[in-house]
Amino acid sequence: MSGHSKWSTIKRQKAVTDAKRGAVFTKIGNQIAIAARSGIDPTMNPTLAMIIEKARQANMPNANIERAIARVADKNAATLTEDIYEAYGPGGVGIIVETATDNKNRTMPAVRTALTKNGGRIADPGSVMFQFTRKGVVTVEGGGEDTLLAILDAGAEDAVEEGSDTIVYTIDKELMPVRKKMLDAGLKVKDAELQYVPNSEVEVANEETKNKILKILDALDDLDDVTNVHTNAKLD
Repeated sequence: MSGHSKWSTIKRQKAVTDAKRGAVFTKIGNQIAIAARSGIDPTMNPTLAMIIEKARQANMPNANIERAIARVADKNAATLTEDIYEAYGPGGVGIIVETATDNKNRTMPAVRTALTKNGGRIADPGSVMFQFTRKGVVTVEGGGEDTLLAILDAGAEDAVEEGSDTIVYTIDKELMPVRKKMLDAGLKVKDAELQYVPNSEVEVANEETKNKILKILDALDDLDDVTNVHTNAKLD
């Protein structure tokens, strides 16, 4: 599963770096603004609550969070849309790119360029998506039998130890309830989000191909309009 992916580890490391220079705030702010359309009260809107928690973990100031939520009522604010691009990378690996943008004419060429520079290409809608399943993915600090039992008791589908953490998978709609049960059980949740998890991973044996894929993923993730990037490439 994606929890084993070298790219998943890199993304978590990048999130810390990005938070220091503030680039991640734009991405999270757009996600908050979109989520707030379904209700500005996080106690009644679990998606908004999840993204606000993500913002706080990235040390995003409360003022930024409040401004992002306020965009819902601001008639002068640019309209944001969520778009998903499907792509193939070197070696035929699948890539899913989630975006939040106020200008598709800016975002689409930027995504295409990030792909083509390193041997990737945009794919037809539906040609890659079927290789992935939308799931909740939670990173829990620690591991061991007791931690695993607490995770499964909370209603998780699966869990895999990765280094000093445990990567937990849930049904997409169960992400927040499972997260809450794990917190109630005393587990330390480091991160929780919805991801497109590959149904199976594609082995990438060639080191040059691996590097090209990582360059594509990194270039996509650096785009302000891109909120998340997923791949079925096994890069360990």
